[in-house]
Amino acid sequence: MTDERMLTFIHSFDREKPDYLNELEQYSLETNVPIIRPQMQSLLRLLITWAKPVRILEVGTAIGFSALFMSEYAPKGCHITTIEKYEKRIPIARGNFIQYGKEHDITLLEGDAVEILSGLPDDGGYDLIFMDAAKGQYIHFLPDILRLLSPGGILVSDNILQEGELLESKYAVTRRNRTIHNRMREYLYALTHNDTLETMILPIADGVTLSVRRQMEEKDEQ
Repeated sequence: MTDERMLTFIHSFDREKPDYLNELEQYSLETNVPIIRPQMQSLLRLLITWAKPVRILEVGTAIGFSALFMSEYAPKGCHITTIEKYEKRIPIARGNFIQYGKEHDITLLEGDAVEILSGLPDDGGYDLIFMDAAKGQYIHFLPDILRLLSPGGILVSDNILQEGELLESKYAVTRRNRTIHNRMREYLYALTHNDTLETMILPIADGVTLSVRRQMEEKDEQ
């Protein structure tokens, strides 16, 4: 993992976020609600500025920080759909969207992501999909995620290294974490060996994968 002094130096060059995002970030620290780390924030800002997605799908809303963050850098007219299962966080996220004037730009869907994803129509697909939910469920989300990702679309999967545990043998991790360990390794294999995707694994934050859905003509040429 990157040295903390190096990270502090790198983050000293970060652009300032809107004040309300700084306040939400502080709230998350005080209440132990996990949100995207500074490196992931920088990466998402870069990807959204470059790709200019018109439709974004997020799996894992929490208090709404990442959806609000993405909406700040998305092009005009972009709509974000975000999914959250944890009942205690749903009203907080919805309240934040209303408080900061984003209720028309962000749609919050409540419930189990497996069920919700299966019911979403693939009418043109999503230009960017951000996965930041229960890590052991990523592999179960994947079939519908691939169905919903538009050609040329970007899939970003956060926290895939599990604080370094994924590097270890499954017998070196605690028994209660072995299922997640196995499923995340299966997920990484599925991403990197899928003919419709081009995927790279980045050792930033707690690990992230970037996957781009190939255009049909690119696939046909190979």
